[in-house]
Amino acid sequence: MVNFINFFLLFSLLVFAPFCHCENKVGDYLYPQFYDKSCPNVEDIVKSVVAKAVAKEPRMAASLLRLHFHDCFVKGCDASILLDSSGTIISEKRSNPNRNSARGFEVIEEIKSAIEKECPNTVSCADILTLAARDSTVLTGGPGWDVPLGRRDSLGASISGSNNNIPAPNNTFQTILTKFKLKGLNIVDLVALSGSHTIGDSRCTSFRQRLYNQTGNGKSDFTLDQNYAAQLRTRCPRSGGDQNLFVLDFVTPVKFDNNYYKNLLANKGLLSSDEILLTKNQVSAALVKTYAERNDLFFEQFATSMVKMGNITPLTGSRGEIRKRCRKINS
Repeated sequence: MVNFINFFLLFSLLVFAPFCHCENKVGDYLYPQFYDKSCPNVEDIVKSVVAKAVAKEPRMAASLLRLHFHDCFVKGCDASILLDSSGTIISEKRSNPNRNSARGFEVIEEIKSAIEKECPNTVSCADILTLAARDSTVLTGGPGWDVPLGRRDSLGASISGSNNNIPAPNNTFQTILTKFKLKGLNIVDLVALSGSHTIGDSRCTSFRQRLYNQTGNGKSDFTLDQNYAAQLRTRCPRSGGDQNLFVLDFVTPVKFDNNYYKNLLANKGLLSSDEILLTKNQVSAALVKTYAERNDLFFEQFATSMVKMGNITPLTGSRGEIRKRCRKINS
């Protein structure tokens, strides 16, 4: 059985992996030892601040993971999501996916401040975001991995890219897969990275239509367990309560594990974008079942896919800059 699973995963990777259009010269520019001489304690500093933030508020781990994801899917992993509006820059924080939901900015600024004291003008905000996402995963019980480093920070933001490129909870399966493929990611990456929803919360407004009017017929989503749906309706009414928070994984909401996939098999995925991994595509459904059965395979692929996502169109060499503060460009 295990050999078949491994064969299936390898087959899926080979057949469904699109050609990557990324400027992804990782071998030349990004490598884990990038700061070994210029800022040898960088990883310890990031880990320390993230650990303190997550201990204070466990939800912060998911928030930092999400910041990295929402950064990479816009203009690549360049910390554009961290910029405030100023001058000609319109902040990505104002976009539909980020407004009233993206958070953790103050944690990144705290990390940056601590690093600047030890290694001024050396470590990018983009690398800080990438390391914080890894540390958030590990601190909640998930896998670890070596993070390739050497990214630089963008000189601008793209609110249109944020609105259009980030997968939305109510997108169709094909739309979500296409958004992944445009970033050089494939269907295996999609299913594995969706597993980050094993931690964190979602707002009522992100899944309300599943409870009341999924297909325009005034009925709830038939792929959602009806007892679970009834429970959700008690705090997510037809109108109002938009910002009410619900855990994405009701079994182990602050532990990084494969219960997310087990919930999908029980028709208890919170978001439509979660449940369609099981209901709309045979390859993704088989991967959901595999990860539900094998936590080790999920962890292994999640780590691989996170490195791959973190390598989307990085700014390297002389492109971009090393920001002194993550929320504003240097000049």
